Amino acid sequence: MDFAQARRAMVDSQLRPQAVTDPLVVAAMATVPREAFVPQGSAAIAYIDRMVPLGGGRSLSPAASLGRMLTEMRCRMGERVLVIGAGTGYSSAVLAEMGLEVVAVENDPALLEQLRLVDGITVHAGLLEEGAPADAPYDLILVDGQIEQLPDAIVDQLKPGGRLGACLLENGVPRLMVGTRSVHGFGLKAFADAAMAPLPGFARPAVFTF
Repeated sequence: MDFAQARRAMVDSQLRPQAVTDPLVVAAMATVPREAFVPQGSAAIAYIDRMVPLGGGRSLSPAASLGRMLTEMRCRMGERVLVIGAGTGYSSAVLAEMGLEVVAVENDPALLEQLRLVDGITVHAGLLEEGAPADAPYDLILVDGQIEQLPDAIVDQLKPGGRLGACLLENGVPRLMVGTRSVHGFGLKAFADAAMAPLPGFARPAVFTF
């Protein structure tokens, strides 16, 4: 399979039609070999426009969802970004290719082994819902997957003026959202309905009903 051609096709048929317009994002995603971040037997489907299973109940999110999120987060070279639920490291590698300083958090032992092979990033093993407070604050936080709720402990790790991107499940609908932390607080604003791979540790508490 010609993976370079597959990357070009991904840019033309998945990223650009989905408003992935940031030149830095497009260039990085056209460069980073997505096939290197999926199981060996799944390399041929690394560029399909849907989730790719990684094992252990985890998946690689569709490229268009990640690209749109990074575009809306307005990532800039030299900024420090925390990636929560980094998986095998695809999004971390994209951000590093964009010139950002990347701190990646993962809790799955098998995925951590692969994540540690990504050059130029700092890796933390720990609960995803706790982030990486030891290295905070961050200019950017990417919650790299779909969650039901965003803990305050994650928002607290943002610098004032820092941006956070996440895919939040609202009434069963996954929505891509970005928010900025200000002196007045923090709020997320949805900009697209699109799926990302679900992350463990962010479920809403069960509500008792009769």
